[in-house]
Amino acid sequence: MKAILGKKIGMTQVFDENGLIVPVTVVEAGPCIVVRRRTKSKDGYEAVQVGYALIREKLLNKPEKGQFRPKKGDANQPNLPNLRYLREFRVDESNTLKRGDEIRVEMFEAGEKVDVTAISKGKGFQGTMKRHRFGGGPRSHGSMTHRQPCSGGGTDPARVFVGTRKPGHMGDVQVTQLGLRVVKVDAEKNLILIRGAIPGPNNRLVTVRAAVKSGKK
Repeated sequence: MKAILGKKIGMTQVFDENGLIVPVTVVEAGPCIVVRRRTKSKDGYEAVQVGYALIREKLLNKPEKGQFRPKKGDANQPNLPNLRYLREFRVDESNTLKRGDEIRVEMFEAGEKVDVTAISKGKGFQGTMKRHRFGGGPRSHGSMTHRQPCSGGGTDPARVFVGTRKPGHMGDVQVTQLGLRVVKVDAEKNLILIRGAIPGPNNRLVTVRAAVKSGKK
């Protein structure tokens, strides 16, 4: 498993070995703690449940607190700190991660490709031009349809067809940016610098994992 949870800090720029400016997004990744190991014999699949970001105990309900406490009658399980976010990642049966293990940013290295998943910025209710990038109507004097959606479709069925691009809610959806390159990894400060922009506002949870595609030839 090569994946980690983190928090988007913001964008900046660094210089590469050739002296060129490279725009990067700084992500504070980990350390994450393995909360639970799911097995094929018990749960039907192999995965690890990972927790990130400390949270006060009073902000958790009783079932959430039970995730971090040892099971009744099993004194071998460690007592874990209270964590805000819990996510699952599929692994192979040969994976040796167990409850209480730490996942740190050292697993990534400069130059490799990663996929970043986050919730995009919410834009609220938007018109068709901004939401669907319509070109708009004529801008000359006298035109009455500068930024209007115009016709909604055929009149014979007396309804709007499913999938017609209309005004509505924009943003605030899960977005995955594929094939971004890691520029630098700072293990001491738990930082990973990723080339380019990633989805979501600052201080929002992001998931960084090894790229599923090798990229363009």
